[in-house]
Amino acid sequence: MLLLEPERLGTTTLPDGRRLGWSEWGPADGVPVLFCAGAGWGRRLGFGTEELARLGIRLIGLDRPGIGGSSPAPDHTLLDWAEDVRALDLSGCAVVGFSQGAPFAFACAAAGLATAVAIVSGGDELAHPAFTDALPEQVRDLVDLAANDPAAAAAAVAAFADPDTMLRLSVEMSPPVDRAVYGSPEFDSAFRGALTDGFAQGPGGYVHDTVAHLSPWPFDVSAIDVPVDLWYGELDANPTHSPDHGATLAARLPLARRHLVPDSGGALLWTHAGPILETLLTRR
Repeated sequence: MLLLEPERLGTTTLPDGRRLGWSEWGPADGVPVLFCAGAGWGRRLGFGTEELARLGIRLIGLDRPGIGGSSPAPDHTLLDWAEDVRALDLSGCAVVGFSQGAPFAFACAAAGLATAVAIVSGGDELAHPAFTDALPEQVRDLVDLAANDPAAAAAAVAAFADPDTMLRLSVEMSPPVDRAVYGSPEFDSAFRGALTDGFAQGPGGYVHDTVAHLSPWPFDVSAIDVPVDLWYGELDANPTHSPDHGATLAARLPLARRHLVPDSGGALLWTHAGPILETLLTRR
């Protein structure tokens, strides 16, 4: 595992005047792959950077509104995020969504912007009826609150929205196989930096993203007509990823393939970056 700083870093002004922070790794003329990162991260933490030159991939990280270098947008929806991506002329890219980045990756596909999608340890649509009895009580309560009183849900999420708590929860909710990754000095330093960058404007961006993730998604997953690969580690017990390791998602997506990786947890993005990216290229 090699974690490199972005090779290119910048900010673009969107048509409505908001700033959108971005980063890139790999050859500038490579196949564009948009990376929708996890909860509250800034754009500086990538994955598979040692594979990008070999595969000819230009990996693009974007700060979602209110995170890192991107302006806040309190009324932004998941589909509004897709329009931000469209404004960057990234139509026709492949998309990777990790953890809470999954609904943002799906939004791009639903808006016709993606040629193929890889969801890695992805946040499921927890408001789907299939999960009514499958979620821990605390998560179930937040899902219900997001549907019935989004402002109250935002206040509840804000109570634990800071970089130190996010880091602690990420480690504590992970199996030992993941803690070996997250506890390495290189990853720990990079992850702390990404969270510090992501929360530089305060918790608002993370809170907004979390409520959007917990709420019913504003698009029909079953209408997504591009290839989707779902990657889950069989040891991943984080219920906000997917209570059934993507089985419900796979059944709803017409062109999905589900990969349940044995003896692995939620850190697949760094332990299996090569196969994930190689598979994505064959599907686009």
